[in-house]
Amino acid sequence: MTEVIVKDLGINQDYEQTWIKMRDFTMNRLDSDNDQVWLLEHPPVYTLGQAGKPEHILNPKSIPIVKTDRGGQVTYHGPGQIVIYLLINLDNYDLNIKSFVCKLEQACINCLDDFGITAHRIEGAPGIYVDNKKICSIGLRVKKGCTYHGIAFNADMDLSPFKGINPCGYKDLEMTQFRDLDKDEKITMENLKSSLLNKIFSELKIN
Repeated sequence: MTEVIVKDLGINQDYEQTWIKMRDFTMNRLDSDNDQVWLLEHPPVYTLGQAGKPEHILNPKSIPIVKTDRGGQVTYHGPGQIVIYLLINLDNYDLNIKSFVCKLEQACINCLDDFGITAHRIEGAPGIYVDNKKICSIGLRVKKGCTYHGIAFNADMDLSPFKGINPCGYKDLEMTQFRDLDKDEKITMENLKSSLLNKIFSELKIN
């Protein structure tokens, strides 16, 4: 297995430019290229998945809309949301896309459990929920056996733009975030990012 390269790209990363970069990396990568994980935050943007239905965008106001090639419907990205893009060759981990998504979900559940927050799945609706409110969305694309896109974890953000859409195509789906669930209130964004990444690596058995 090749070494995994982790890149913390920071905040305010333009969605379209980042999407083009990870798509180009995936389409041009060789079998010998290292897998990569990118951590970042986007400025406000709605993204509509490959099979996304525009009618799920209810009131975008001034927030831009980008039609992208990941799976899933519409979601919102914005400051205070931890985005982790996973540029992974599934053969390196003997996984298919379904088992890969399962491991990502379990990593998020384990991360929240460490902070005393009980999270769960909902059958047929990928992502992670706390009391049936969504805290983490997962959307991926696979090309040449390699993934790109990834997870969006609501950490400490303005959730109101989610009211302008049917999140992930579900009417009246409520969203939540770590800040509103964290009883300790001492966990920083850096702590949370580190914990999420460690749990993902643990699920994938990456040292």
